[in-house]
Amino acid sequence: MTRRLPTLLHACAWLCAALMVVLSATAHAATDAVVPLIPQPAQVTVTEGRFTVGVDTPIVIADDGKGTASTAAYLSSLVERTRGLRLRVQHGPVPAHAIVLQRDPQAVVTQAEGYALDVTPEGIRISARDDAGLFHGAITLWQLLTPDAKHGPVTLAAMQVRDQPRFAWRGLMLDSVRHFQSVAEVETLIDQMAQHKMNTLHWHLTDDQGWRIQIKRYPELTRIGAWRTPPDAGKNGEPKRYGGFYTQDQIRQVVAYAAARHITIVPELDMPGHAQAAVAAYPQLGVTGQRPQVSIDWGVNPWLYNVDDDTFTFIDNVLDEVLALFPSTYIHVGGDEAIKDQWEASPAVQAKMRELGITSENALQGWFIDRVGQYLEKHGRKLIGWDEILEGDNLPADATVMSWRGTDGAIKAAMLGHDVVMAPAPNLYFDHVQSELEDDYAGRLGVESLRSVYGFQVVPAVLGAAQAKHVLGVQVNVWTEHMPTFAHVEHAVFPRLDALSEVAWSPAASNHWPAFLARLPAQLERYKAQRIPYADGAFAVDIAIDRNVALVTGRATVTLANQTDFGNIHYTTDGSTPTLSSPRYDAPFNVTLPITVRAASFAADGNELAAARQRVLDRASLLTVAGNTMPNCPGSDFRLRVQPLPDATSTAPVYTINVFDSCHLYPATPLDGLTSIRVDAARLVRNFAMAHDQKLVVSRPRRTPFGELVVHRDTCNGPVLASMPLPDPAHSARNFTLNAALPAQQGEHALCLIYTAPIDGALYAIGQVALKP
Repeated sequence: MTRRLPTLLHACAWLCAALMVVLSATAHAATDAVVPLIPQPAQVTVTEGRFTVGVDTPIVIADDGKGTASTAAYLSSLVERTRGLRLRVQHGPVPAHAIVLQRDPQAVVTQAEGYALDVTPEGIRISARDDAGLFHGAITLWQLLTPDAKHGPVTLAAMQVRDQPRFAWRGLMLDSVRHFQSVAEVETLIDQMAQHKMNTLHWHLTDDQGWRIQIKRYPELTRIGAWRTPPDAGKNGEPKRYGGFYTQDQIRQVVAYAAARHITIVPELDMPGHAQAAVAAYPQLGVTGQRPQVSIDWGVNPWLYNVDDDTFTFIDNVLDEVLALFPSTYIHVGGDEAIKDQWEASPAVQAKMRELGITSENALQGWFIDRVGQYLEKHGRKLIGWDEILEGDNLPADATVMSWRGTDGAIKAAMLGHDVVMAPAPNLYFDHVQSELEDDYAGRLGVESLRSVYGFQVVPAVLGAAQAKHVLGVQVNVWTEHMPTFAHVEHAVFPRLDALSEVAWSPAASNHWPAFLARLPAQLERYKAQRIPYADGAFAVDIAIDRNVALVTGRATVTLANQTDFGNIHYTTDGSTPTLSSPRYDAPFNVTLPITVRAASFAADGNELAAARQRVLDRASLLTVAGNTMPNCPGSDFRLRVQPLPDATSTAPVYTINVFDSCHLYPATPLDGLTSIRVDAARLVRNFAMAHDQKLVVSRPRRTPFGELVVHRDTCNGPVLASMPLPDPAHSARNFTLNAALPAQQGEHALCLIYTAPIDGALYAIGQVALKP
């Protein structure tokens, strides 16, 4: 598709953003793009005059509150780190030309977490009725002081900001079970959440693959439950064991670090399902009495907690220690994906159901969750769980539902009078990839882009006004099955968190995609200043041609575009790195093969929005197709990008797989004169717990001991053109090459490539497929 030229709306947004640092900024108007702030404040009014903040501008603490002093110190440190300005902090009296912070019970913004920020020619004042509001006002001022990547003094237009959050729950869920983050890494994420005015870290601490929180009464939870033995442990870079846990002292440290930034940590201990690590540590907690290994499989595992009194004694004792560590009102108990096979097969559990007068396992889960909820209520806390907790009949009246299976759970819960938090898959699941670019990281497909996150509607339209009041807010979920390092987490979160923060904080009426994009480049520079490795896929240039026309004619029309249709694209055709001096892309252009096209997108101020991408256009390259770009065969839409090993710390390569059907389509291509096929293949670990979906996995007959890669013409039932035996997994490398001759063909044909390997063994993926003359 041809990239559209910048619209007048884009140009206006850019101009408004630039006016922030213009000395003659004297407009009298409220505008949603006057300054590069994310999230956008509820109201910004530009007034007469300007004020310059330099090294001689003090930050003055105008009250005796510890929170004000803490915010002043944080602001000073942040400005120094990102702008190179060392602003001294002092207590009153207030001198002229200062930044004043004051907790004021009479502040003009009355809503919790709200603040007022005034810039005048005489100075800057931030006031709020609570410490959180004062902190958020300081974050807004920091953004005003970092409009670009420069260091040194900043001149601000005089303005009035009146601001408060749209939602009380503005959350991010971090999964520390599937892959473990250090305390320092968790604190880095918390710091960035604070800079986005997020206020809730939902911390996923227990699951099938590990138990991550020290419970002193039950040491086996971390001695055994915190560690798993990976598949192929100790080989090919896979560790001999994987895991870790947070000591109670570390938990206290992280909780205090978050509290200082006005973020509440809500811990999650999953129950009654996702209990395999706990049962591995204490088999008596399970249903079967057997001791499983801590799981190495992603997905849905069958291990459930028992429902006897001893199990609830364990849960109560664990909760006692958890409540002492986390002061949050809410405690998350999971409740999701508890398949009931073990309960159904257990005579003891069935007897318990008869004793209780319970006739279904879903109702038994409701009873289970209600019992935990009553314990929390006795201790002054509230239960929150995933939307499966609605499936029983005994949900505590004050329980809050976190809707993840789309929005239906939230709608049902709100209509029943329960508070809800919107966290639906796939919309707000940040383990989904952000683009279809070949170089994007591992993750689930399809794409959940920056724009789709920004466009999420938090309050379902079907809810009436009274029901809508039950929507506490919104949350993104960072599941880490495919994020083995913190670099993966940061790539997944940023800059999509900018979009979510604006959805969660700013008034719905201010939601305006072009204006958001206009403000985003300044935020990307803030990431760079703090060494946050954000993903640039929203702005990366896709280099498109008609492949078959190029193969036949040796010429191509090149179209350049990015996902957001934002920024200026510059390109080269000699393989050099594009700069602002390179040709600007305004319309498709024609080239003669062979040639190398490189392209990058730039913001209006000249800063690079995304690193240059390259496409080599010659016959060999056009006949080579990456496995990540090959679609599934018809019949199954499941697609997942994975790394070579479950705990690989690199970001590449990644392979696109379908765990239900190992079948891929090579696009229709003129096959005249092509006589062979080469496939770069990879053997991967099949570490996916499928539960009841296992029956959907397609098994195909094989002719050789370890299966084949079979190539069909046109369709997956078409004539067989080649069959390449797979090597013995026990005596071959994970990456290998398959070659075969192709019978002579004429005209354009697609190819269907199918692995016939046993489905109880390894998964096989395609790195790339090359056709050769």
